[in-house]
Amino acid sequence: MKVYADCAATTPCDKKVVEAMSPYFTEQFGNADSQHYYGRETAKAVADAREAVADIIGCKPNELYFTGSGTESDNWALKGAALHRRDKGNHVIISSIEHHAVLVAAEWLENNGFEVTRLPVDGTGLVHAEDLEKAIDDRTTIVSVMYANNEVGTIQPVRELAEIAHRHGALFHTDCVQAIPYMNIDVKDLGADLITISGHKFYGPKGVGALYIRNGVKIDKLVCGGGQERAQRGGTTNTPAVVGMARALQLSREDLDKNNAYIASLRDHFERRVEAEIPYIRQNGNKNHRVPSISNYSFEFVEGEGILMLLDFNGIAVSSGSACSSGSLDPSHVLLAMGVPIEVSHGSIRFSFGKHNTIEEVDYIVDKLKETISRLREMSPLFDLKKGGTYNV
Repeated sequence: MKVYADCAATTPCDKKVVEAMSPYFTEQFGNADSQHYYGRETAKAVADAREAVADIIGCKPNELYFTGSGTESDNWALKGAALHRRDKGNHVIISSIEHHAVLVAAEWLENNGFEVTRLPVDGTGLVHAEDLEKAIDDRTTIVSVMYANNEVGTIQPVRELAEIAHRHGALFHTDCVQAIPYMNIDVKDLGADLITISGHKFYGPKGVGALYIRNGVKIDKLVCGGGQERAQRGGTTNTPAVVGMARALQLSREDLDKNNAYIASLRDHFERRVEAEIPYIRQNGNKNHRVPSISNYSFEFVEGEGILMLLDFNGIAVSSGSACSSGSLDPSHVLLAMGVPIEVSHGSIRFSFGKHNTIEEVDYIVDKLKETISRLREMSPLFDLKKGGTYNV
C-alpha cells in the first residue's frame, strides 16, 4: 500500500483543475500582455481568475497580485514593506515560528540595517498579544505572523495582532498559505494589510501564489523588469497556473465544511490510536486552535530521519517538519520555540491528511508506525537506559 500523508507540503492537483488549465498550454497560449487577439484572450482568463480569487478572499481585484509562489509573496511583503517604509523606522517584528520564507527574509533585512524582533510562543505554538504589545514601538514598520503554522497547525489570533500593529502605525502581514485550504479568509475581517496564499496547498498547481496588498499600502518591488501585474511584479504571466489556482480555490470552497469534518475525523482517529498504542510520545501544537489536517508528534528515544525512512520503505509519505527544510538535520525551529527539548524534537514527525485519505490508510499508518517505533527503540541505547539497562560509552 502507498499512502500520502504530507498534505502540508503539497497536495495532488485536482483533475478538474488540470482540465481548466489545459487549454492555456496549447490552444490559448498567448502572452497575456501582448496587444493582439491571442494576448487579449489570455488576458481575459487572467482577469477572470483574479476576480474569482479576489471575490473569495473579500478584496478588490486590483488589490491582488499573482506571484510565482508563497515564498515569493512572503519575501515581497516583508522586504517590500520594510524597505519602502524605512523613513518611518527600521524595526520589523515576526513570530519565532514563521515559515522559512519569512525567517530568511527577516535575516536578510537584519543584515541590511534593520532590527528584527522574534516574538516568543507558548508551549502550544501560540503567539500572545501581550508579547507583541511589549515588542512594538514607534519604529516598527511591519509585523508578520502566520495565520496557521505549517508544522503544528496552530492558528494565531491574527485579528487581535493586526489591531495592535495598526494602533502603533505598523503594517500587518499574515502568511495564509496553510490556513486558506481549511478556513474562509476575509481580508477585511482579518484586518491584514498584506496576505500570502499559494496554489498547491489546496489541490491547485505548483509554482503560483498571490499577494494581497490593501489599496493605499505602498511597498517596494521585489521582481523588476517588466510591466506585468500593474507594473508591480515583472515576469511573463503564468496563465495556466493562475487559471488553475483560481479554479482550485473555487472548488475548495464548494465542500469546505464537509471536507474539513472528514479530514478532522481521520486526524482524530489517528491521534486516538497513536496515544493509546505508542508510549513515550509528545503531541505538538494547540488542540483547540488548529487546522484539521496536521498532527505532529515527538517520539522519544528515536530519530525522526529513521522514522521517515522506515515509513517510506512501507510506502508511507510523511514529513519531519517543513518540506522547505527537509534536507536539514537541525531540529525544528518551531518545536524549539515551543520549548520542546532538542533531544525530543529530533524524533518529531508531521502527519498531514487530505480529502483523498481513507480510514484504512490511517490504520495502515498507525500499524506501521508502531512497528517502526518499536524497531528503532530496540536499537536505541537511550531507550535501553529508560528501561533500566546500562549503556557503556
